[in-house]
Amino acid sequence: MNSPILPQDTVFTVSQITDLIKEILESSFRTIIIEGEISNWRPSGAGHIYFTLKDNISQIKAVIFRGAAYKLNFRPKDGDKVRCTGSLSVYAPQGNYQIIVNSMELAGIGNILQMLEERKRKLAAEGLFDEARKKPLPLMPKTIGVVTSPTGAAIRDILNVAKRRNPSVNITVLPAIVQGEGAAATIIKMIELANFYDLCDVLIVGRGGGSLEDLLPFSEEGLVRSVAASHIPVISAVGHEIDWALCDYAADRRAPTPSAAAEMAIPLKTDIEAAINAYKEELYTNITNKIEQKRLLIRSFNPDNLEIRFRNIQQPLLNRFASARENLEKNMKDKIKDLRTQLSNNITVLENSSPKEIFKRGYSMVTSEDGKIIRQAGQLQAGQKIKIVPAQGQIKAVVESISEN
Repeated sequence: MNSPILPQDTVFTVSQITDLIKEILESSFRTIIIEGEISNWRPSGAGHIYFTLKDNISQIKAVIFRGAAYKLNFRPKDGDKVRCTGSLSVYAPQGNYQIIVNSMELAGIGNILQMLEERKRKLAAEGLFDEARKKPLPLMPKTIGVVTSPTGAAIRDILNVAKRRNPSVNITVLPAIVQGEGAAATIIKMIELANFYDLCDVLIVGRGGGSLEDLLPFSEEGLVRSVAASHIPVISAVGHEIDWALCDYAADRRAPTPSAAAEMAIPLKTDIEAAINAYKEELYTNITNKIEQKRLLIRSFNPDNLEIRFRNIQQPLLNRFASARENLEKNMKDKIKDLRTQLSNNITVLENSSPKEIFKRGYSMVTSEDGKIIRQAGQLQAGQKIKIVPAQGQIKAVVESISEN
């Protein structure tokens, strides 16, 4: 960094020296990365955020303008250790210098986020986050199991919501450590215990808000697998609305807060009563309508109307019967007439084909003396006796001669 060489007796005004410092600082530190702890976090009405970055020795003022503030992917607070990227700036009217922050992340968050992303891809590839495997929540659960710290704010919020929505629903607290070393193991143990003994109808697993590091147990691979393997429907309620853990993806439902999880799991008693009353009214109305319909139907079957109703049913049947009978008689008569005509024609044909009728037309039948019918001259010899049968009578003769032609 090059500093201008000035005569030792140079006299500056306050503005001149401030401008010189501003020029040197801003040109020398156009992009810097500073790590420190947030203090005095103060969002303004205009959307800008003012705060101080400090370590155990020094501190520096900082500002995040509105455009950059919208891009923050977490909710900073006093005490957070963060890594800020930006540039140094001098505020001339007060002679102060500060860092203008363009982006911010929790210190060490980059490695954690990378690890979580890799774990998320691995578990997703195994199908642990698939919507098809997620179970529906029961409509009216009797017991809600809660895996969380027994002394934390989360259980108090859940108990308050349960008391308000439906005091008849039982809440079973499965105490677990929700932060630090060994937290994931105790949460897994409680989930497995609830499933082994069927302790509840719905299982809420979660805690109140915290830093990314505080919520890491809920992203442990073993815990995510335990949530996915639970045969009891699981609602994940880790942190606040902006907080996400990997168990959120494996759970059957994800709630932004423990209170929201209780709202999701516990139906309002007044809603249940209203639904029961609505079903009761609908059932009563349907039964009443059915009874009225049957009553009207029965009224129509009095002695005065019964014969008329019977006649109305009988008369069309009698008319159909009479019509069928007339058609049957007519068809039978027509059939008999056709058969008689056919029989007469057959008799005529048979009579016309009778030998007697043929003989009446002048024909005769010639037979040998022993009765064999003679059909050609070659059957006879000269001097042979024959019989001639005309239409009437019989003639005996002797063959004088035979001619084949």
